[in-house]
Amino acid sequence: MTIRHAASSRPRAVRHARTHGSHGVLRGIALATTALLAFAGSGMAAAYTQLQSNIQSQDVTELLGDRPTPTPDPDDPNAGQAVNILLMGSDVRDGANAEIGGAVEGMRSDTTIVLHISADRSRVELVSIPRDSLVDIPACARSDGSSSRAQFGQFNAAFSIGSEKTGLASDAAACTIQTVESNTGVFIHHYVVIDFAGFIGMVDALGGIPMCIPNDMRSSKAGLDLTAGEQVLDGSTALAYARARTGEGLGNGSDTDRLVRQQKLLGATVRTVLSKSLLTDVPQLVQFLNAATSSVTANPELASIPAMTGLAFSLQNVSTGNITFMTIPFAAARSDPNRVEWTSEADQIWANMAADLPLVPAEVPDPAVPADPAATAPADPGTTAPEVPETAPAPPVTEPSEDAPLTAAVSDVCGPA
Repeated sequence: MTIRHAASSRPRAVRHARTHGSHGVLRGIALATTALLAFAGSGMAAAYTQLQSNIQSQDVTELLGDRPTPTPDPDDPNAGQAVNILLMGSDVRDGANAEIGGAVEGMRSDTTIVLHISADRSRVELVSIPRDSLVDIPACARSDGSSSRAQFGQFNAAFSIGSEKTGLASDAAACTIQTVESNTGVFIHHYVVIDFAGFIGMVDALGGIPMCIPNDMRSSKAGLDLTAGEQVLDGSTALAYARARTGEGLGNGSDTDRLVRQQKLLGATVRTVLSKSLLTDVPQLVQFLNAATSSVTANPELASIPAMTGLAFSLQNVSTGNITFMTIPFAAARSDPNRVEWTSEADQIWANMAADLPLVPAEVPDPAVPADPAATAPADPGTTAPEVPETAPAPPVTEPSEDAPLTAAVSDVCGPA
């Protein structure tokens, strides 16, 4: 079982203010899994009601201004169309979140992922947007009638700008949606805002997340202390792994290095969820889904369990080889080396997503280049093929340039256990 990761080009050093990791995709996957409860029998009615009540629903349509409105199938709103879901990790520090990360006023977003589900349900692609990307942030309307001014700034500022007057996650989401749509041309059908209060419980309900840790990792700020080798991360450790930025064995301390680690954690979580027989272990299923749906705000069309049912079951045959994680290609910003800007490859990625094409198409042979006759000629039975060494020499590893194409695979080699 493999889940493809695509690597992005990045500047050598990008400094950032203190941030915290995201688990948006983890709960996004769990939201779809919730739909399975509808088929678990009448005895699950109470749990179904509890899970539905966990999800906060907020309609932001009126805040998004003039934009095309799809006409959905009344029986299955997602039938026959590609679906783009904006997943936002909210670093809100009140209540249970303050106990985990410390109380801080205000609302921030440190991780944003565009989740694309192809219309034929054969592909799931997740694109991370670096929080320090410099972009045009449009004027954003808020639910209290106020509006922000259009400005050029750091991408994750859109989340704070949207919630500045109201403190509402839905207002923050609306401004982020507008920012994504105006800079990418990708229409966002649904949104999910998640804080990290329920993350620990979700991972613990799965019995932990097995991961390959390539080297020792320690961060006093995030409370992380991991030894190289095969490890099973419990909820607290997984959260620390997702949040850690500075410390020992954590790369150059940039948020973009952390994005790669978060994608590895998301991939490992997907594998864990798919490997569990949750439907045959109802107590574990309910515990997992209760944690997964807590602390979630989403639009009404996505937030109802019946609406998720059709989407969840339409994805049941997606191969894990067709689940792709990537970070949008970027380079150090010309105006500020401590910020980033998207490279020319990003334009093609967004165009492919908008057109529902594979983000990284498979290579197609050039018909203008004649095939090697020796490669296609039938073997001569009178000859013997040369011996092939058991281990072929590894290709040289090169550091990607700032404009490198988004094709390199992200992988870890485990150190000693």
